[in-house]
Amino acid sequence: MTTRILTGITTTGTPHLGNYAGAIRPAILASRDAAADSFYFLADYHALIKCDDPLRIQRSRLEIAATWLACGLDAERVTFYRQSDVPEIPELTWLLTCVTAKGLLNRAHAYKASVDKNVENGEDPDAGVTMGLYSYPVLMAADILMFNAHKVPVGRDQIQHVEMARDIAQRFNHLFGNGREFFTLPEAVIEEGVATLPGLDGRKMSKSYDNTIPLFGSAKELKAAVARIVTDSRLPGEPKDPDNSHLFTLYQAFATAQQQSDFRQQLLDGLAWGDAKQRLFELLDNELGEARELYHQLITKPAELEDILQAGAAKARRIATPFLGELREAVGLRNFRSEVKSAAPAKKKSSKVARFASFREADGAFRFRFFAPDGEELLLSRPLSNPKAIGSLTQRLIAGGPDALELREDEGDQFTLWLDDECIADSPHFESAEALDAAMLRVREALATLVG
Repeated sequence: MTTRILTGITTTGTPHLGNYAGAIRPAILASRDAAADSFYFLADYHALIKCDDPLRIQRSRLEIAATWLACGLDAERVTFYRQSDVPEIPELTWLLTCVTAKGLLNRAHAYKASVDKNVENGEDPDAGVTMGLYSYPVLMAADILMFNAHKVPVGRDQIQHVEMARDIAQRFNHLFGNGREFFTLPEAVIEEGVATLPGLDGRKMSKSYDNTIPLFGSAKELKAAVARIVTDSRLPGEPKDPDNSHLFTLYQAFATAQQQSDFRQQLLDGLAWGDAKQRLFELLDNELGEARELYHQLITKPAELEDILQAGAAKARRIATPFLGELREAVGLRNFRSEVKSAAPAKKKSSKVARFASFREADGAFRFRFFAPDGEELLLSRPLSNPKAIGSLTQRLIAGGPDALELREDEGDQFTLWLDDECIADSPHFESAEALDAAMLRVREALATLVG
């Protein structure tokens, strides 16, 4: 079975060595997997949220497209496109916006962080908050759901956005699917083994720390950057400690096992720091030299880059255009000619159904809430280990239906939900036995709306 994998590429700033080792190189290697159907897109609409400099946006898009191609991304094998070249994505964003609860977006980490910072500074909670920032998770959901990606490689700070995409997809499927699952529920993929490189000063390599090593500067610029790596004061001939040397950490990220072993021993034997830096420069220059030459060729031929990206957009739209047509039909945005089939309006089935909404606690645990069709919260799940466990559990609940559930009273004012002898959720507290009994009935009725 082919797995569809979708990777978004930030289009602000110029890539550095840390970006290459931590994101670009592993993603390109993954794209060569015969079992993967890989989509890579330049997230330039997202860039507008953080940057209002048109020239910087334009230059960054050019540099980043050239970087990925120079590093070995095969545009013929994968689907490589600019987000802004697929107009179906912003249209889908609006369709999803119309089914996304404001409360869900209120819990987005980036928005909450902005609000908290404003409150801490004594400002209006929403000072400086644009609708772009607030609605960012919906646009990201559209990016993912437009192509029904199974897996989305992300950093830990983006896990919540993939979870939100799942929630939004479930809501749309329940409202408009009529028995069909339009959207696949995506899974966040965290690459635990991906290298996080230290910068010149030993801290994480980051433009914000001004400690980066350029990816495609000249060989002279690369050598000068390596020369600025901070080392200890041990003299030539004195043993060096490889395990506490971020120069050795950088070397490890690009060396073979044998090269690592040899370099470690040379440091222990007293290799001078100047010589060690020369070895690191030679290793990096050998890794990046061919790609650097191709990068500079591409940068000087923007028309060729444009042709590659336009071909990628056309490939993406061959999927997006007909799929969006189906979604428009599903929500009622239909051609009038298709309405002529029946003069008498059919009895409308209620579109209101119960729903699950997953979220992540501050302690890292995952939970879901179960809401009745009218929005009343009926259940709060016990903590779960990961978002995939939530999807599996909610699917079991839907598949099992009301008859598979066991509701147990707990101390008289609350009840718990059990499935296959496992306690999975708790109800709110109730003031009377009658209210508790009525709520238990509502749970069964609400679940019945999901199984038809």
